[in-house]
Amino acid sequence: MQLKSFLRSSSLGSSSKRSSYSRNFDLPDDTVPAETLDIGGEYVGGAMLPIFLNDLRRNNDQDLVEVTLELDDNSIVLCSVAPTPSHVNAEGSDEGEEEAPNGFLARSASAASKIRRKFSWIRSPSVRSRTSAGASEVADDNFQQHRNHNTLLAREEMKSKLKLVRSKSAAQRALGGLRFISKTTSESDTNVLWKKVEARFHALAKDGLLAREDFGECIGMMDSKEFAVGVFDALVRRRRQRTTKITKTELHEFWLQISDQSFDARLQIFFDMADSNGDGKITRDEVQELIMLSASANKLSKLKERAAEYASLIMEELDPEGLGYIELWQLETLLLQRDNYMNYSRPLSTTSVGWGQNLGTRSKTKNLMKKASYALKCIVLDNWQRGWILLLWAMIMAGLFTWKFLQYRRRAAFQVMGYCLATAKGAAETLKLNMALVLLPVCRNILTWLRSTRAKLLVPFDDNINFHKIIAHAIAVGILLHAGNHLVCDFPRLINSSPETFALIASDFDNVKPTYKSLLTGIEGVTGIVMVILMAIAFTLATRSFRRNVLKLPAPFNRLTGFNAFWYSHHLLAVVYVLLLVHGTFLFLVHQWWQKTTWMYISMPLLLYVAERSLRTCRSEHYAAKILKVSVLPGDVFSLTMSKPSSFKYKSGQYIFLQCPTISSFEWHPFSITSAPGDDYLSVHIRMVGDWTNELKRVFTEDDSSTCEIGRAKFRERGNVDQRGLPRLLVDGPYGAPAQDYQNYDVLLLVGLGIGATPFISILKDLLNNSRSEELDSNTETSASDDSWTSLASSSVASSGKKKSLRTKSAHFYWVTREPGSFEWFKGVMNEVAEMDHKGLIEMHNYLTSVYEEGDARSTLISMVQALNHAKHGVDILSGTRVRTHFARPKWKEVFNKIASKYPYSTVGVFYCGLPALAKDLKKLSQELTYKTSTRFEFHKEYF
Repeated sequence: MQLKSFLRSSSLGSSSKRSSYSRNFDLPDDTVPAETLDIGGEYVGGAMLPIFLNDLRRNNDQDLVEVTLELDDNSIVLCSVAPTPSHVNAEGSDEGEEEAPNGFLARSASAASKIRRKFSWIRSPSVRSRTSAGASEVADDNFQQHRNHNTLLAREEMKSKLKLVRSKSAAQRALGGLRFISKTTSESDTNVLWKKVEARFHALAKDGLLAREDFGECIGMMDSKEFAVGVFDALVRRRRQRTTKITKTELHEFWLQISDQSFDARLQIFFDMADSNGDGKITRDEVQELIMLSASANKLSKLKERAAEYASLIMEELDPEGLGYIELWQLETLLLQRDNYMNYSRPLSTTSVGWGQNLGTRSKTKNLMKKASYALKCIVLDNWQRGWILLLWAMIMAGLFTWKFLQYRRRAAFQVMGYCLATAKGAAETLKLNMALVLLPVCRNILTWLRSTRAKLLVPFDDNINFHKIIAHAIAVGILLHAGNHLVCDFPRLINSSPETFALIASDFDNVKPTYKSLLTGIEGVTGIVMVILMAIAFTLATRSFRRNVLKLPAPFNRLTGFNAFWYSHHLLAVVYVLLLVHGTFLFLVHQWWQKTTWMYISMPLLLYVAERSLRTCRSEHYAAKILKVSVLPGDVFSLTMSKPSSFKYKSGQYIFLQCPTISSFEWHPFSITSAPGDDYLSVHIRMVGDWTNELKRVFTEDDSSTCEIGRAKFRERGNVDQRGLPRLLVDGPYGAPAQDYQNYDVLLLVGLGIGATPFISILKDLLNNSRSEELDSNTETSASDDSWTSLASSSVASSGKKKSLRTKSAHFYWVTREPGSFEWFKGVMNEVAEMDHKGLIEMHNYLTSVYEEGDARSTLISMVQALNHAKHGVDILSGTRVRTHFARPKWKEVFNKIASKYPYSTVGVFYCGLPALAKDLKKLSQELTYKTSTRFEFHKEYF
């Protein structure tokens, strides 16, 4: 806005020097904040309001004001600010001006206010003369009257203009943010829900009246009764009543109001909840109360603590004039412009991609044959590696069983014991094979090495534990066939055989016909029975019900459940292998050593496993860790930062085993590495979910000789911990995991549930390390003083010249958690990613499932505050980082569709760490989008 000022001096005495001049000037940029909105001359709206109301801005570059200043030797006094006439003649002459009308005065008051703020420093009462002071006082009074009048005029004008720009689509979008009951918009569905409410009323009502505290449970807000009480009070105030109980008829009336589908009706209820005194105005304290109510409904204790701050933020936005209250239409403004706040926010947590032509390149079809073909392709594409391994294994077992079955079918013993003997011996041959194979999937060092070879193209090493379980089930079946046939079939036939028949095999029993007892008490019988008992114990305690503490047993049998019981019982299998060798040596019908093949099957795998365990033991002693920092974090999590042993090399996504001899000399527990390979330290984040992890936290934090940092983990700040008296911590690893191959993909989709985010933190940091190294090598980085990078990547820069060009061009990280405190675990890391990711390589998304989904009235105000604070300060109110937090769960289908649209003809690695339930959905979407689009999704999972 161009301002015309006239500076005049008047004679104040003989010492006064007169000066008079005039000039036109443009108001400097720093004079008028970019956030100021000029509606009808008076600025209204807060920091972000003009983004939504930009089309309402009146650009009148010819509004002029007359500024009168008193110049003295020691002071400059601003006397008055008045509007110029409503027009200027063509020659630019200012003669013949008349007093401006009130409307123009209103338009000019804004500029006057700005000039007063800009030149407030030159108003020096201590050196003013009596005349100038009097003139200034009169000018201040006049200006204040104009300002108060124009403030009210500006509010009314803005209100009227909002009615013109409020479109049906905008109201419809805002309506989704004020849902009190459910997502339904159908009247029939509302009636169905009312029947359920009616049934609950009959169950809760006493003497036909429903109490105020039972209102939430009655309408379906069982877990947010405090918020429901606020709704109840608002509806009661609208009836101008003061009651704590309502009838069924009144309940139905309330129900109709909160299930009303009109935007205005829902908005009015929400406003009435805040307007506790019913005067049609919401004060700062009332806004604070509603924020606390919403925070309580969503179990956000930290948000309640800062409710006053956020209430001030809303008032600053909606009440910039400082009247001390906001009205219904201003709340509507904030609700309608929520999407604009979100779009203005930093793009770290938004998927700003369009719907490209990649979607639908393979159209949907209803043809059953094509659907079957699609299903078959998905199965083959996803399971061909598992398929050929399992097929080969099954064929080998079938061949061994058939070979041994036919072999005994032709022997004399078959005449005595029949098919029972042949079946038992065939099953025994498969048992030898499986007892050998079951060891290989748990030889972690060998598998880690094989992952780095071309064998990974053919063998699904990620499924090693699943293959281990499948073999275990096959062993159980083999035991049933082998031991069952011996005990209930061929042994009885042997002892009941006639002398003539027994004579065929008498030489195998030293010409003495055995009894059933002698068969069981011999070396073969005892070793067999003991093996069956020990394996039954180990297999039973390895089942999910026992291992995961799903089965609740009374004391002292509760010791049979949990990881410890599984761990120790599995070591009984060492005895089983010794007994198996003995059992395979003392056979009834085989006497030549080269025909006793048990040792041939299991010797090599057993030696590999023994060597594996010996290597782990020796290496763990060498890799004894020096503790650098212990941080106790919210959500029953603590982090350990350790010195990195020499020659310890690992990849992002891998994990290590930790042992604390002070707690147990036998227990090793796996944890994902959260530091990057380029860091000069090792870090892990541990959630306390069992006896061992709780004890580990205790010995490192409650011991008097240890130094513990309580608070957020900051990877760049590591203190010196006194090692004297600290328990030893042994490290074994690293070991391969699915996520370690992330560099083989163009795009990454990383999904972590809760503590399942740990393997991906290392990947994110490694991506940034590699990206930064490429920048330095190509001399494209112009800033050499990036403090946030120095400590995080200094060790990786030196070796950057040896690294291959980074294939991965983008990563999308989705972290889903139900505890707000979880964001404290990696708050420092998320901020560092935001600071260091100059290329936009990483897109981060935080989802908090404990907060009601976006659209629920219980989270509406939180969503408003979050959007406003993030747009204004760039900080999320829940995570405390620059990454915005979303509510409820991600819409995974939209996530996959958008990635497929943004990256056509690319390979996307989908890595998931969390509970098994979500893995099925993500796997299905990966298959579906791979088939329907040109983008290939490859799914990998690991469970915690």
